[in-house]
Amino acid sequence: QLQACGGGFVQPGGSLRLSCAVSGRSSSHYVMAWFRQAPGKQRELVAAVTSGGLTDYAASVEGRFTISRDNAKNTLSLLANTLKPEDTAVYYCAGRSGSRIAYYPRSYHDWGQGTLVTVSS
Repeated sequence: QLQACGGGFVQPGGSLRLSCAVSGRSSSHYVMAWFRQAPGKQRELVAAVTSGGLTDYAASVEGRFTISRDNAKNTLSLLANTLKPEDTAVYYCAGRSGSRIAYYPRSYHDWGQGTLVTVSS
């Protein structure tokens, strides 16, 4: 089970930290990711991290967002800096068994409930 939190309202240029707690499974051989879905758009990968610490980011957030995980605490975080209005979306944490990052939602079998991030002046 995944439980996400940390969304909210922020002005352009601001920052937010999203967190996701994982329960009921081990962090080993488990890829974790953040996806987002804006109104009228498809769900897209924002960032992902393997249990070994390898990361990948969407081009639109590269250099602004940082994904991290704490395997001992079984938690996932996303630090989002220099936020833009186009970052407005519901953000979901997700997980999949294995060691490879996957880029499509259908490849992930565990999902959190989503947390809304609104970037607006």
